[in-house]
Amino acid sequence: MVILEGDMKTIGAGVFKAKCLGILDEVAENGEPVSVTKRGKVVGVLIPPSGKETDASASLKGSVIFEQDIDEPLEDIWEASE
Repeated sequence: MVILEGDMKTIGAGVFKAKCLGILDEVAENGEPVSVTKRGKVVGVLIPPSGKETDASASLKGSVIFEQDIDEPLEDIWEASE
């Protein structure tokens, strides 16, 4: 069952499971989010990707900081405990 709450569609988890691929396509096409409920409680919200970057790696862009070369030997020599 699909219910409209305000501007957002709400769909039960069972229906979402059965029609997942079609719902994902619909969200991507029309840009409208869909709320997924289980026993009347919202368990997730599908939202379209923001901007033109839809690649998962693009969302991580700029979040990694380069500190040093990972192939360099360690400065401290560790000894294994016996």
